[in-house]
Amino acid sequence: MGSIVKWVLCVCLSGVPAIAFGQNDFCSARNIAFKEGEKLTFKVFYNLNFVWINAGNAYFTTTLEDMNGHKAYHITGDGKTAKSYEWVYKVNDRYETYIEKETMLPLRFLRNVNEGGFKINQDVSFDHKKGKVTSAKKTYDIPKCTQDVLSTIYFARNIDYNKYKVGDKIPFSMFLDDKVYNLYIKYQGKEVIKTKMGTYNAIKIVPLLIEGTIFSGGEKMTVWVSDDANHVPLRINSPILVGSIKVDLIEYSNLRNPFGGIINEK
Repeated sequence: MGSIVKWVLCVCLSGVPAIAFGQNDFCSARNIAFKEGEKLTFKVFYNLNFVWINAGNAYFTTTLEDMNGHKAYHITGDGKTAKSYEWVYKVNDRYETYIEKETMLPLRFLRNVNEGGFKINQDVSFDHKKGKVTSAKKTYDIPKCTQDVLSTIYFARNIDYNKYKVGDKIPFSMFLDDKVYNLYIKYQGKEVIKTKMGTYNAIKIVPLLIEGTIFSGGEKMTVWVSDDANHVPLRINSPILVGSIKVDLIEYSNLRNPFGGIINEK
C-alpha cells in the first residue's frame, strides 16, 4: 500500500512535467501558522470495493532546536500500519526535517522507512547560499528556495491563500531521491468540509502529484485545510492505482493560533 506519511505529505516518487517558476510564497514566507510543541494525528483509511478500512495512523510533532548554529524547527512525521492491517502490508516510516526558523528553508532531511520489508535510509543536507544539496556523499545543484518533502507541507501552511483566485497555481521546487521536482499547489477556493471531528470552513487545494507506484500523476488529490491562520490539514482524498485513500485529522494540540472556521466540533 505504500507509505502512510507519504500519503499525508501528498507526494509520490517519479517524474513530473516542469512548469515556469517565478517569485512566489516559497521564497518570501514567514512562519505564522505553527509553533514548537504542535502535535497532529491523522487516521488513514483505504477504500476497496466501497468498503473503508482503517489502514493506519500518522503522527506529526514540532520542536525547536539548535542546528549548526541556527534555530530550527525539528519536525517529525511517523507512520504506522494499524495492527488489523499488518497482515496486508506492514509500514513503519519516519520522516524528519530541520527548518531554519528565520528563512523557513530546510537545513537537513532524514527519511527512514520500512514498507513491507523494503527499506530506505536517507540523510540530506542543504546549503541554500551555495545552491547545493548533499545526499549520500554526492552534491547536486538546487534552485532557490528548494524544499524537502516534509518541509514543503509546513511551508505551504504559511501561504496567504486569500490573495489567490480559484485556479491559480503556486509553484515550488522540491528535492527528493536525488532529483529536483518542479511542482505546484492549485488553489480551488473555499468550502465546508464535514469529518468525524466535526464541520469546518476549509480552504480547498490540489497538489500536482508525481506519478509513481501508488498514485497516478496529475491533479487527482484534493486537500482541505482549516480556513484560519493555522492552515491545518483536515482531510486528504485521492484515488490510487487500486482503490482510494482518505486521510482525516483526528487529534491536535498546541496550535499557534485559535482553531478557527469551526461550524460544529464533535
